[in-house]
Amino acid sequence: MSMARVSNSQSQSINRVTSGPKTIAPANLTKDAMRCRRKFLRFFPGGFRDETYIDWERGYKWTAHQQWQEQLSRTEMKALIADGQYAEVAARAVRIESRTNLLFSFEKMALRDAVKPAEGAKAFAEGLYELLYGSASVERKFQRWIEVVGGLPRKQTRVLTWPVVTVFGFIAQPVEHFFLKPMVTKRAAQEYGFDFQYKSRPNAESYSHLLGFADKVRLDLRDMKPRDMIDIQSFLWVQGSDEYEE
Repeated sequence: MSMARVSNSQSQSINRVTSGPKTIAPANLTKDAMRCRRKFLRFFPGGFRDETYIDWERGYKWTAHQQWQEQLSRTEMKALIADGQYAEVAARAVRIESRTNLLFSFEKMALRDAVKPAEGAKAFAEGLYELLYGSASVERKFQRWIEVVGGLPRKQTRVLTWPVVTVFGFIAQPVEHFFLKPMVTKRAAQEYGFDFQYKSRPNAESYSHLLGFADKVRLDLRDMKPRDMIDIQSFLWVQGSDEYEE
């Protein structure tokens, strides 16, 4: 969402609220957590059920998730891979993501280039299936996924970035996975008073710490009934993005 859209439409937010149940913040929230909560509610008074929130933040992410369920469910992806249709798996995944604004344009281009060669599409499809539907722990699966993405063919722009390695899990399984935009998330963690153990190169330890941060925020917002990581990611986006400067 653009900063212009916020500034032009912020004043309309209150008039477009979908009223939800009254909420009472947990008593043990820190001052930082309360300040972040108040900021979110200033933009979206109806919380996670606010019509403007759905329009600006949640709607397009949920649409991408629904498309994923229709096109790349576990059964569908398994059948495509068994039939050797690796390029089709990659094409569907890239196409679903391309309809969002989650990745930067240079990341989208690097990803498309990386899965064009047959070996890139095969590695991507099999690695993504293992990340989403494998039986290992989340940490082990994520570390393996990092290795897969890091080994994809590249032209000029590197493919191994935090947004690229986290976007597909987030779209496919928003109950379990979180999407990491480093600068915004680091700023949000600082605003929230959370010591996010971030490293610039994607790694399983930092991702595990990120999920811990998301779980803490989810617990702090339990009265607002966040549905999944889409709501948590959107809440933190409001805290760290220049689009929501006050």
